[in-house]
Amino acid sequence: MMTNIQPRVLLSTLWIFVLFNTILRDLHEFPTEGYIEEMMNLNLSEELMLLFAFVVEVPIAMIVLARILSPTWNKWMNTIAVVLTSLGILYTLPTGHLDEFFFAAASATAFVFIIRTAWRLPVLESTYELSPN
Repeated sequence: MMTNIQPRVLLSTLWIFVLFNTILRDLHEFPTEGYIEEMMNLNLSEELMLLFAFVVEVPIAMIVLARILSPTWNKWMNTIAVVLTSLGILYTLPTGHLDEFFFAAASATAFVFIIRTAWRLPVLESTYELSPN
């Protein structure tokens, strides 16, 4: 089965996948023992909260930017966004929970497709074929 997907739509959709993955990873932690208490006891500065907000905003912005940027800008912005978002994900891995590794692997897979699609944009500008091959 082959599906024709416009590359910009694919990029935007992959960023939606990454964003949902990030949100659900965080929500998935709530039922774990002591998580809410740990979060309530964190004493984070305004600057650190702003940094975390920036990291979370990157995939949100890329949902729109992937659709409207020129191919050249798309290549570079998607690459930078993957690096920044990856650093944000890697920051959460030291706790070593298996579910965090699972969500990180899912995002990493999306990042590979994002980079691959973005860097092939001029060639793929009409449609992108996904096939089982």
